[in-house]
Amino acid sequence: MARVLQFTDVSVVRDGTTILDSLNWTVDSDERWVILGPNGAGKTTLLQLAAAQSHPSAGTVEILDSTLGTADLFDLRPRIGFASTAMARRIPKNEKVLDVVLTAAYSVTGRWNEAYEDVDTRRAQRVLAEWKLSAFESRNFGDLSDGEQKRVQIARSVMTDPELLLLDEPAASLDLGAREELLQLLSGYAQAPKAPAIIMVTHHVEEIPLGFTHALLLADGAVTASGPIREVITAANLGDTFGLALELDENDGRFSAHAV
Repeated sequence: MARVLQFTDVSVVRDGTTILDSLNWTVDSDERWVILGPNGAGKTTLLQLAAAQSHPSAGTVEILDSTLGTADLFDLRPRIGFASTAMARRIPKNEKVLDVVLTAAYSVTGRWNEAYEDVDTRRAQRVLAEWKLSAFESRNFGDLSDGEQKRVQIARSVMTDPELLLLDEPAASLDLGAREELLQLLSGYAQAPKAPAIIMVTHHVEEIPLGFTHALLLADGAVTASGPIREVITAANLGDTFGLALELDENDGRFSAHAV
């Protein structure tokens, strides 16, 4: 077990508005974290910091033994897998699915003049198979359904065997079948012995995959609860975070919540 992420008194202020406020948080390599909170809580901003995509206004962010502000980002970012809607928008719609995954080796979107070896192609094909995407490798990314595109993004994010995997609302906009298929795949991946540390942002407790070990609740840029998942995902903590009375149920490790 090793520490992969540490936030120390981290704040983010933009245009006079505090997005994150004096946040302290650590993630170890054997942990799988889910982050929940209402819109505007600071979830995506937190994930951007963890991905070395932005810098804090104050405090220290340490990622994989490197400190933001002094780290070589060209060396650091390929060690982090990151799947998000913003990333998907940068992928050319006519890019073949195999190339979407393959180009992760160079941390680029859109194949150009990079040189790939056969081992890279075989690795990309294996990852596509693991995420049930082999039949799509010659399809254009833009022709896939939302659920298929989400899985391609995740396959791309694990292509380089990252030490830290970040997922920003991977089940958003999916229908019930596509959501459950994705959560089954994420559950299997999260419980695999060689899986990296994982941090996933979601709005819904129903989207927490099996195998996730910890939870962080955010509201107005501040932590309302943090720690082992069953200690944090409670009706009281969720009610405090989302500002209404909630009833929480758990069935075979999956959560569901509704207003009282």
